[in-house]
Amino acid sequence: MTDLFENYGRLPFSLTKGQGVYLYDDKGNKYLDFTSGIGVMNLGYTFEKGKNAVKVQLDSLPHLSNLYQNPLQEEVAAKLSQNHKYKAFFCNSGTEANEAALKLTRLIKAGHKILAFTDGFHGRTFGAMSATMQEKIQAGFAPLLPDFVATPYNDVAALQQVVENEKIGAIIFEIVQGEGGVLPIRADFVQALKSCQQNGILLIVDEVQTGIGRTGNLFSFEHFGFEPDIFTVAKALANGLPTGAMLAKNHYAHYFSAGKHGSTFGGNPLAMACANQVLTAMDNEFLENITDKGNFFLNLLTKKLSVKSTVKRIRGLGLMIGIQLADEKKVPEVLALLRENGLLALSAGHDVIRLLPPLVMTKEELQKGAELLEKLL
Repeated sequence: MTDLFENYGRLPFSLTKGQGVYLYDDKGNKYLDFTSGIGVMNLGYTFEKGKNAVKVQLDSLPHLSNLYQNPLQEEVAAKLSQNHKYKAFFCNSGTEANEAALKLTRLIKAGHKILAFTDGFHGRTFGAMSATMQEKIQAGFAPLLPDFVATPYNDVAALQQVVENEKIGAIIFEIVQGEGGVLPIRADFVQALKSCQQNGILLIVDEVQTGIGRTGNLFSFEHFGFEPDIFTVAKALANGLPTGAMLAKNHYAHYFSAGKHGSTFGGNPLAMACANQVLTAMDNEFLENITDKGNFFLNLLTKKLSVKSTVKRIRGLGLMIGIQLADEKKVPEVLALLRENGLLALSAGHDVIRLLPPLVMTKEELQKGAELLEKLL
């Protein structure tokens, strides 16, 4: 008997403690965490600078209305702004950040349509869900918001065709489709998107799962040398505290005039105190180390698993890796086996084991995970 909606399909065990890159259940079992709370705990469960900053803030001022100046918001916005090229709006989650991006887009590109890609994921609130081109997410909620158009991801010809035939004002996309199967964007597709931007179409990059160091840069779009008009972050921004942000180029800021959008808890002092410490930790040395560990882990998995008949493909960017299985029906079985042997992982798409380890995981711990995967697959 539960008093909760059963919309999550929760597993039948309770996790009660986290330390470093490990989680512990109520029976004392220890798990190496390759989920990071679905990409949230990038700095692990013992990020002392973040925890201490929150404790200090809790004692001084736990909440502040957005009617007043908030110096912590200014500090975090400056660190997100790519050398002051963007203005920030703070909210509480990824879907809220994407809602803000879509609302801003409607103001900038009134009368235009928004293009999104098959198997992308942008959230479950109505605007974000309308941009999430997955039938399982949208089923039962029609009518969705109008003027959203879908086309296949990484298909240059399809992109060019829809842009020619529809009045597209903006394109929302992920650099690596996370929920869709850990599918990285192709370089030629990025070039096609850049051409769209040069022709006046806004590019909105959803960095909710890929951002805050996950791929080896602070933001994944930095791998491809372009600047989106709008981008969104959340998940790992405050390492466990709910927060999100939508950032738009400075010259679009006037569209969000007073009263156009808002959030009671967005940019609250507790979340900002932790986010400030998270972003301080994301220095060049730390990010280079993620790239090194990501290459190490991907090469190790490829060496150990590519020879197995159960594995179809291994792909990823940084410490965001997907193992595509030959038989999609085996995904729940593999996840259960990993769990029974002390490793927590995720699914993605319909046939992918998704690995999102904390960015502070050592090479030795990554190797331990790879060896367990080799054994069980």
